[in-house]
Amino acid sequence: MEFTAYIYDVISKTIRPVRITIENGIFTEVAPITVDEKTFVDVKGLVLPGFIDSHIHIESSMITPAQFAKIAVRHGTTSVVCDPHEIANVLGIEGIELMIENAKKVPFNFYFTAPSCVPATPFETSGAILDSSDIELLLKKDEIVALGEMMNFPGVINGDDEVLRKLAFARECGKPIDGHAPLLSRQDLDKYLNQGISTDHECSNVLEALEKKLKGMKIMVRDGSSAMDMEALFNIDEGKSSIKHPGNLGSIYRDMFERKIYSPLFDFIVSDDKHPNDLIKGHLNLSIKKAVDLGIDILKALDMVTINPAYHYNLNCGVIQEGAKADFIVIDSIFDCNILRTYIAGECVFDGENVLFDVPEIEAHNSINASKKTADDFDLHYDGDECEVNVIECFDGDLLTKKTTANLYVKDGIIQPDIFQDVLKIAVVERYGGNVVSNAFIKGFGLKKGAIASSVAHDSHNIIVVGYNSDMMAQAVNMVIDDMGGIAVVSEDFSDSLPLPIAGLMSNKDAYDVAHKLGILHNMVSALGCELKSPFMTMAFMALLVIPSIKISDKGLFDGDAFEFMDVIIN
Repeated sequence: MEFTAYIYDVISKTIRPVRITIENGIFTEVAPITVDEKTFVDVKGLVLPGFIDSHIHIESSMITPAQFAKIAVRHGTTSVVCDPHEIANVLGIEGIELMIENAKKVPFNFYFTAPSCVPATPFETSGAILDSSDIELLLKKDEIVALGEMMNFPGVINGDDEVLRKLAFARECGKPIDGHAPLLSRQDLDKYLNQGISTDHECSNVLEALEKKLKGMKIMVRDGSSAMDMEALFNIDEGKSSIKHPGNLGSIYRDMFERKIYSPLFDFIVSDDKHPNDLIKGHLNLSIKKAVDLGIDILKALDMVTINPAYHYNLNCGVIQEGAKADFIVIDSIFDCNILRTYIAGECVFDGENVLFDVPEIEAHNSINASKKTADDFDLHYDGDECEVNVIECFDGDLLTKKTTANLYVKDGIIQPDIFQDVLKIAVVERYGGNVVSNAFIKGFGLKKGAIASSVAHDSHNIIVVGYNSDMMAQAVNMVIDDMGGIAVVSEDFSDSLPLPIAGLMSNKDAYDVAHKLGILHNMVSALGCELKSPFMTMAFMALLVIPSIKISDKGLFDGDAFEFMDVIIN
């Protein structure tokens, strides 16, 4: 294959005409040419390296890797570095192998990381445990390019032997170690970084990102469905910026802050978790546009999804140069970034209208082992007329939660939710055979009636449910159990569900079908009074104990700051 085109060279940061030759999926020639008014290049549009999402959990898209590839190439994505810790928490190494094998059956670059925290903490029940010997085995696989995000930062800081062995194996293999350290700072951050952990995608403000950057971390800016940190990190409008008093930032960065040039702080743009209804609209192509709208230089934004992740994870892609894999896209212009065609290994996989490959199915793996529930399972009892309770307060577009309290009435010995305070019930139902139910209260969902439930509950993926009515909560959970996993909405007026029979996380249907049903469920939840943009994803993260400040597992209400359980009822 040979053609002439204008390319954007991410190394020299220039746009120039070249002759490109591709053999066996590799760029064998990228030679400069002279273009005058009588000579035209073959390709109409600008050629760029294919986009790389350097941190994503495919399972959060609720579709298989192959189906993900089918939608991603439409948006110019040709590679992802994905952490399969969602399915690993459910099915262990079998689940990781399931993802790898399905990924191999489509023309797309799936690079995997070895899940470092399965389960994320010892304070929850998961379907599998990956110990250091499992991690050693995974890191030796060619498909594994890094150790996945080290969420157990207390284990790192306190020198947990098993955690340190996993980190040591990654260093011995010469593979990068991804981080997960929300709000970690000062000496604790130093201890964390001393283990060779090199990235972080949990920064929620610029000062946090700055400290981590100054100490050597590479900063991932997350633009996902529930966690949208880009606005907080990139917003350089003086009236809205989170930077008020830069203080002693060091001579290297002080001048940049004065000039409002924050781009050098950031290294990657990532999705982390992307729901199908967002994925069908766009992927990194939209994130690039958003970054530019927020003041980031377009060339810097392109680096963050091409050459930067390629170099960090030692991937032979992300650049248009001789010897690199011929993954590239054709766009209309560098600023509009509309995808005209997508090529992987020199073969066109998206022609501007159609995806040019077929997608195989995965055999469904039922992992729901829970008995049907009744309303009594979701009642909290108290001897008195009123009691004070600890409450999880959640926020739209943010994984961080806040500890708060509420005074609730007690009727017939059962503590009642209060829609006027927006205090609802939340519960986690253990799905792996123990049939344990943990109950608490949550603020921020806005439901006025009914209940919503899901078998997607990071990271152990027990069944999580939020509702105003215990009976409706039981019905929603039972619908998830009947579907062998999925998402359900129940009210007095309507009910519906989205089955996710592959480990209770994914469907074999394509992104458009799954997004359509998810959209219906979102509309139902909105009709029940919820104003959250992604209520199911927000709910799923209420079980992720490694993100402060208060969450819930199947074992109880959890204080993410003290890293210990806390009582629901105060005193």
